[in-house]
Amino acid sequence: MRERRRAHRLSYNAVINIDEVYNQEHVIKGQREFPITILDISKGGIGFLAKEELPVNFYFNAKIDLGNGKQFYSVLKILRVEELEEGYNYGCEFTGLADILSIYIDEFEQESQS
Repeated sequence: MRERRRAHRLSYNAVINIDEVYNQEHVIKGQREFPITILDISKGGIGFLAKEELPVNFYFNAKIDLGNGKQFYSVLKILRVEELEEGYNYGCEFTGLADILSIYIDEFEQESQS
């Protein structure tokens, strides 16, 4: 099977907090943070695990820390969700990721491979 991803994914085990889950019409979780565990990250998005159920096609604000003082805030859109025994597995895409932030991810990838 041919790889269809636009960006290389890196394994990345970390915990970040997200808040204000929303779509164009309303906010369903506001100003309440909860932890997620990132499974992989790329310039296109992230895969993560969470205990909270979040709806597909909603957005959330996230602070992502890549280490070495490189952290950034981004908006992610939830594209898919899979229910697991102890939570949920999500796939999200970055929306409007600035060029400088994608450079951070490139540098993180280079550091991870060395």
